[in-house]
Amino acid sequence: MKNEEMIQFRKKHFLPTATLYHKNPMQIVKAQGEYVWDSEGKKYLDAIGGIVCISAGHNHPKIKRALMKMLDEDTPQHTSTLYLNQASIDLAGRLLEESPEGLDRVAFTNSGSEANDLAFLAARQATGETMIMNLRHGYHGGTAGTLAQCGHGTWRFRAQPVAQATSALEPNCYRCPFGKVPDSCSLECAKNIETTIQTTTHGKIAAMIVEPVMGVGGFITPPDEYFKVAASIVHNYGGKFITDEVQTGAGRCGGEFLLTRELGIDADMVTMAKGFGNGAAIGAVLMKTEIAQSMSGKAYFNTFAADPFPAIQAKLTMDVIQEEGLIENAKVMGKVLKDGLTQMMKSHSLIGDVRGRGLMVGVELVKDRVSKAPATEECIRFMDECQERGLLLGKGGLMGNVIRIAPPLSIGREQVDFMLKVMDESLHALK
Repeated sequence: MKNEEMIQFRKKHFLPTATLYHKNPMQIVKAQGEYVWDSEGKKYLDAIGGIVCISAGHNHPKIKRALMKMLDEDTPQHTSTLYLNQASIDLAGRLLEESPEGLDRVAFTNSGSEANDLAFLAARQATGETMIMNLRHGYHGGTAGTLAQCGHGTWRFRAQPVAQATSALEPNCYRCPFGKVPDSCSLECAKNIETTIQTTTHGKIAAMIVEPVMGVGGFITPPDEYFKVAASIVHNYGGKFITDEVQTGAGRCGGEFLLTRELGIDADMVTMAKGFGNGAAIGAVLMKTEIAQSMSGKAYFNTFAADPFPAIQAKLTMDVIQEEGLIENAKVMGKVLKDGLTQMMKSHSLIGDVRGRGLMVGVELVKDRVSKAPATEECIRFMDECQERGLLLGKGGLMGNVIRIAPPLSIGREQVDFMLKVMDESLHALK
């Protein structure tokens, strides 16, 4: 089917929320390593990684061989958690090796949305409270429960129950809601958590969920010190601290497999998906035993959780990340990318801020650096210019003016140089 025919079919039969990137939407028909190809045979560097999903690279040979072998041997694609499954045991054991201290229980899901919903359920069961706290500009999934904790009006629907949700101010150093700059900051954003609990709840909460780097929000990167203060306040008010590592996990931030462990965050639960399965439909929750035990006597079931195919893909993804040194590569290549973009700011006033960790880099575009007026239309045009030159990027932010860069962790220097060259050319084209 031709692209225009597919577009018309989607308009007629898909939900009207199913948006497409680019003025000329493309049909991706092939993927390998760091690249994808469209239906016209054009090759692109995938610098958004399937929306922050591709960590080990598209169709990695080791994972591909394993999947083909499983099909040849008639390995069951579905077993459910009602039967024993070696793949789920192997994956859980491997994941626990990367777990922050004290988190020794594992539950698998099909997605990050389900993982976060499960974390909410467990926190409410463990504490006897119902209120979940989130951050403005945060995003935790597309289910009714997770969208209730979403900090973006464009993602929210009338059906979201808000009586059990409350929002603290976002830790955004570029657009500080308190008018501070890092040199004069006293972590007012973290202290606002306590104010929010005191003024919008009855004094107790079930949990707070925080992304260590805020993904859909535009790769907002809180100060390291934020998390110690935040977790301490949450615990003082009886809540559980949940870190949402759906986007930051799988080594993307260039320190450890989970940023929670790298930063020493005192988390009670960690959720993950996306890069955890290298694009496979699998998510997970790590939690403390005391939280898991609170669920005793109840039935919790997930039809497809940790089925052999996605479980083996996730386990092999973890192996590849370790064997090929991809976390260190994310750190090194991320620095080259950020340094290049920071240097680019000297000749492109459209760039207001460059931020992120490892290969999770955000570039906020503004009409001018004084007012910081969001350059939303320019962001769309910039992405189209990059697409024409063979580079795929993502975008985010409340006003859709933040370029999101999250390529496979396997990219090399030549590819980073290509990204910088294309982005420079595209910014000049906008002028």
